[in-house]
Amino acid sequence: MGQRNSHSQLYPGDILEFPRNKYFSHFGIYYGERDGVAYMAHLTPRDSDDQFLIFGRALNSGVKLDPLNVVGKKFKVCNYLDGQHPPRDFYTYIKPEIDEVVGKKITFDILFHNSEHQATQFRYGVKRSKQIETVYEKIVPTWRKPFEKKIL
Repeated sequence: MGQRNSHSQLYPGDILEFPRNKYFSHFGIYYGERDGVAYMAHLTPRDSDDQFLIFGRALNSGVKLDPLNVVGKKFKVCNYLDGQHPPRDFYTYIKPEIDEVVGKKITFDILFHNSEHQATQFRYGVKRSKQIETVYEKIVPTWRKPFEKKIL
């Protein structure tokens, strides 16, 4: 399964990363198998009527359960916060939270609540997005200089 996976075996609760372009990836949680098909839960604006209409937001997004091969063929396990936050138990916390939220409307926001935020929220109980933090690291110094020089 996937591209040179960092684990030969997927475990329910693993965060899966699907690279989309040079800068951004799509994230989800490995949910397990149903009838021999591997599924993942992921926040997606897919099927939303208002995809990214207003500043990277989609108001009618939601968490969906999809087969892995529908989301993408190339992925890797990305449990990058395991050293900072203990992963929560899949069957006690993650699965019930996923089951409760599937089908409900959630606002997707590229900066504050994207698929990576949702995946880390499920696995660790903490919302983090490494890719957005990387973008901020590049943008903030650029904007800081004009304010420090009182140009703006």
